[in-house]
Amino acid sequence: MPRSGRRHRLILYTYILNRWWRAILGIGIVLLALVAALAWLPSVLLQYTPPQVADRILWLAGEAGAFAVLIAIFLVIIRKSAYVQPFDNHLRLVTPFLRMDISYRRFIQASSAEVGRLFSLEDHKGQKSAFLRPLAKYTAIVLELKGWPLPRWALNLFLSPFFFPDKTARLALIVPDWIRFSTEMESFRSAWLASLHHPAGTPQSDLLASLSEKR
Repeated sequence: MPRSGRRHRLILYTYILNRWWRAILGIGIVLLALVAALAWLPSVLLQYTPPQVADRILWLAGEAGAFAVLIAIFLVIIRKSAYVQPFDNHLRLVTPFLRMDISYRRFIQASSAEVGRLFSLEDHKGQKSAFLRPLAKYTAIVLELKGWPLPRWALNLFLSPFFFPDKTARLALIVPDWIRFSTEMESFRSAWLASLHHPAGTPQSDLLASLSEKR
């Protein structure tokens, strides 16, 4: 069996960054357009009298707009870089700012559930409800763990609250093909469990076994 499976993209991470890069890009474009209007329109439209703004303020606004555009481009590049990947003895979760291995020893069980049931729309109001609504139709793989590989406060810094169904050690993973991901992960986990009960023999033990059989 191979040592690792395929990478399954984390839809929630992509969804969050898609919202952010559009908003940040809009802010950057507005700032740059405002600076252009205040700085260059008077030389094109002689009858146009712009508000008097200090040059320092225009430079700061222009730099902020350019920085916002660069941040938006960066978010576009990394928006599909978060994934989960099964390995022979652990599940790896990777984002641009977090790399976490979850040993199969921590697994209690893995189950599937609709996102809309894990995070009820009725319990979330306003922007949170609007954010959650497009995700409610997806099916998540929920890992019930014996404990977190990292402190929960550290995970909160890098992962959205919608990775955590509640305050217990449960992790919700939304991937494009949850059936394929679940099947692959359980295949690796089953092979790992089997190896615990039937550990692979070393070359020395195999040689001794063959000699004893000949006797």
